[in-house]
Amino acid sequence: MRNLLRQLTLASAAAIFAVMPALASNTGKPLEQRVRHELIMLPYYNIFDDLSFRIDPATNTVYLSGDVTNPVLKSDAGHVVEHLEGVSRVVNNIRVLPLSPFDYQIRRAEARAIYGYPTLNRYALGALPPIHIIVNNGHVKLLGVVDNQGDKNIAGIRANAVPGVFSVENDLMVSHG
Repeated sequence: MRNLLRQLTLASAAAIFAVMPALASNTGKPLEQRVRHELIMLPYYNIFDDLSFRIDPATNTVYLSGDVTNPVLKSDAGHVVEHLEGVSRVVNNIRVLPLSPFDYQIRRAEARAIYGYPTLNRYALGALPPIHIIVNNGHVKLLGVVDNQGDKNIAGIRANAVPGVFSVENDLMVSHG
């Protein structure tokens, strides 16, 4: 019995020491990477939300901005960032979009129009697709990164073709890598 207890203690200590370098390496990352990682990992973050931030290096203040469809996502974003080591203050300027059945219909139609199109459906792969669709009172904004100018143009054309949309702002960026 004593041998079993000693082996379990040694195994537990070995597991703790094995995990320590992984924990230490996370805090060794630059603050910008840690903030980005925490925001992307939020459970309610999806293609209909936009979270962005900037860090004031002089004061280590993190300024959160963007648009979200769920009020819980706004508060969760502020909470996860304020608990990061090295963050002195968080200014949460995230805007919660109005709850509207009309906007919800447009969001779904936009997602089908963009991600259902054969040229763009490769962007639908992955946990968080790179094209974000922000709808506010019938006005659509496309954000994110695509591979080339053609994909950006096609996404804008597809977004404009959705019925009931008042305007489309195509702010997709083209990656150069």
